[in-house]
Amino acid sequence: MIHANVQGRKAFSVGVADERSDNRRPIASRDAGWARWLAGRLAASAITPNQISVLSIVFATIGGALIAFGSGATAWLPAAVCVQLRLLCNLLDGMVAIEGGKGSPVGALYNEFPDRIADSLLLVPIGYGCGWPWLGWAAALLAALTAHVRVFGGSLGLAQSFAGIMAKQRRMAVLTLGLLAQCIEAPLAGTRVSLLVTGLLITAGSLVTCGTRTAAIARQLPAR
Repeated sequence: MIHANVQGRKAFSVGVADERSDNRRPIASRDAGWARWLAGRLAASAITPNQISVLSIVFATIGGALIAFGSGATAWLPAAVCVQLRLLCNLLDGMVAIEGGKGSPVGALYNEFPDRIADSLLLVPIGYGCGWPWLGWAAALLAALTAHVRVFGGSLGLAQSFAGIMAKQRRMAVLTLGLLAQCIEAPLAGTRVSLLVTGLLITAGSLVTCGTRTAAIARQLPAR
């Protein structure tokens, strides 16, 4: 249990879970002390899990704009921070909903839809940032498809699979590293190869992930 002092000491424990509890993405940092403390504070406040989910779109919008229209470390470094803040929102919304007992009947919608929007807002600008617009669109499309395959498996009665070399956390990790590399590359060479490589890695990795998850569904169906 986590305890937070808001108008007295309130317990942060498992309460009424919404749909976010089903097929939950495994995240190691969920058990970290800082994450549990922060989630506890949010659970004891008036902030709802759905509001945290929507906030991830705000950070993705800012980060995407910096990637597409910015240049230099003054743009790409804050963009990398926005990527991580988006992931932080993705971590905390579920913790506040489930461990914090603040789930809602529409929690499943807020758990999925903002994620798909945030992915596109961050990935499409990569293409424009490196001069290959189609690459950003391809990365966003395949990222959405990885989620579609996962949820489709769940609709067939199977456990949703978060496996694959380019699941959401890894996509965002690659994007963050690519932005940091671009911060170094730009002043040294004046090029944007790091953004290009980032887009190619995410696109190719997402394609492989779609294949991996689809193959896993195909293997499980006969046994079911």
